[in-house]
Amino acid sequence: MNPESFLPEHFGWHFDGGVATITLNRPDRKNPLTFESYAELRDTFRALVYAPTVKAIVVTGAGGNFSSGGDVHEIIGPLTEMAMPELLDFTRMTGDLVKAMRACPQPIIAAIDGICVGAGAIMAMASDMRLATPRAKTAFLFTRVGLAGCDMGACAILPRIIGQGRASDLLYTGRMLGAEEGERWGFHNRLVEPDALLDEATALARSLAAGPTFAHGITKTQLGIEWAVSVETAIEMEAQAQAICMATNDFRRAFEAFADKRTPEFAGD
Repeated sequence: MNPESFLPEHFGWHFDGGVATITLNRPDRKNPLTFESYAELRDTFRALVYAPTVKAIVVTGAGGNFSSGGDVHEIIGPLTEMAMPELLDFTRMTGDLVKAMRACPQPIIAAIDGICVGAGAIMAMASDMRLATPRAKTAFLFTRVGLAGCDMGACAILPRIIGQGRASDLLYTGRMLGAEEGERWGFHNRLVEPDALLDEATALARSLAAGPTFAHGITKTQLGIEWAVSVETAIEMEAQAQAICMATNDFRRAFEAFADKRTPEFAGD
């Protein structure tokens, strides 16, 4: 994909200085997802694997909210009329969005304001870091519509972020997680005021984009796969991963900059 000419149909896109900003932009409905936006988001994150000029990603919502999740009328209603094979096609497709977010090498920063529920909460969860405003409200509210909390990888990923007991609280009850509680629990990396949210998220993304982006991709990969292996295996995996990074030009550049007492300029190779 060419990030400079990419024109998605179902969400906003802005690319500048190595940072791609994805904006869920149906503010009149608090930015719900549809069958079409799920699929286009999935395909976009898949394509970002092959977009080396994109160094970091910000995901946000328009109009003072992040996302109200799956559109009640355009998704929930039709699902009640589908047979099992169609339902499984849908749940696999939504899960593929999370897989694509986790598989793309770029760090993803969720900038969360207002409502962040259902599939919106899942997208925030699937991001690498989360900045939120004091008015952010997050809920994994699947049980409130008669579904299990194990949606789109929530039972695997959420406990890694906030712990098993706290994840159980949110996934069984479907209750709202306030911003301060979310920061205290470690779901939100930090809180910022609404008028500074996008600037703060973009500044963080740009700082990552200016770093050793090849190495960032290795870090993201290892964070994803080491949860399910022994410590001994993880140490060996990290030895191999770090040796790969030591063979990069960025590693050499960093040493030369240190020796010359200047700031390194990384190129991601």
